[in-house]
Amino acid sequence: MPKKKSESPLPTILVADDDPEILKMVQAALRPVAARLITANDGEQALSAFLVERPQLVVLDVMMPKLSGWEVVRYIREHEAGREVKVLMLTAIGEALNAATSPVMGADDSLDKPFNFEELASRVRALLGLGR
Repeated sequence: MPKKKSESPLPTILVADDDPEILKMVQAALRPVAARLITANDGEQALSAFLVERPQLVVLDVMMPKLSGWEVVRYIREHEAGREVKVLMLTAIGEALNAATSPVMGADDSLDKPFNFEELASRVRALLGLGR
């Protein structure tokens, strides 16, 4: 029987942002992390990818078309398969608002845009329980 993508020995990270340049920057920042990256361009794609791919970590922008990042994280937390998934909010809504709102909405961590590549990679490794 063929191996499913989600059965990869590497953790899967779903990155959702409607800005293609941000997606490219996140991919570049996470290149040193031993993980399989998948991307989504809006909230509906993110939710669909979550359900199909079963990632261990989801990196979400808040302001996305179709479903906001908050709507996606709320669904993830309400879905049985999402209870153990780590969620990092990566957004430009403002550092104070992001830090205050992210835990209330169910996110495990937050990082404000613009972000430092090393800081993003470090937080992702920590959320996944990976060493340097």
